[in-house]
Amino acid sequence: MKREGKVGLLTSNKNKYLEISQLASTYGIEIEWLNYPKFEIQSDSLEEIARTAAMVAFAQLQRPLVVEDTGLFIEALNGFPGPYTNYVRRTIGINGILRILQNIENRNAFFKTVVSYVDSKTIQIFTGIVYGKIAYEPRGSQGFGFDPIFIPEGDTRTFAELSIEEKNKVSHRSIAFKKFLEFYVNYNT
Repeated sequence: MKREGKVGLLTSNKNKYLEISQLASTYGIEIEWLNYPKFEIQSDSLEEIARTAAMVAFAQLQRPLVVEDTGLFIEALNGFPGPYTNYVRRTIGINGILRILQNIENRNAFFKTVVSYVDSKTIQIFTGIVYGKIAYEPRGSQGFGFDPIFIPEGDTRTFAELSIEEKNKVSHRSIAFKKFLEFYVNYNT
């Protein structure tokens, strides 16, 4: 089924848009970057954050769109920063996380992305998780956020050492968006 128009992606992060639009093009779907501020509730649930942001954006823009929210969950820190990942990145950053983990051997962590699609008929949630470890120092110049310190399971490189194409094969965001894209190509709006 050929889709009319573009899917709107609400994010102020150009890097997320570039990753997602490249992935969507493999499904024949064009993503439009909706560079608007995202309404974000405080919650321990990425699902609730993404769902609420999508509903608010849909009410304002009156068009089908997707919103995603991502968290980095570090096992030794009981899941911190989790849904507060963006705030932690802006305040203490990569080096702050590395200082907190300085004398901790357990480096297990996972990234989780939740994608929320909304239109006038439905709200759908899609989740992607990738397990890995926190590196001892930042490595790589690709990616964004905590990519320089996250090593996905089965690799020795951080996300920041992978090209967009390589990252899109294994990342939490690509897993969630592939689920959305598979839904979307078969969905009758």
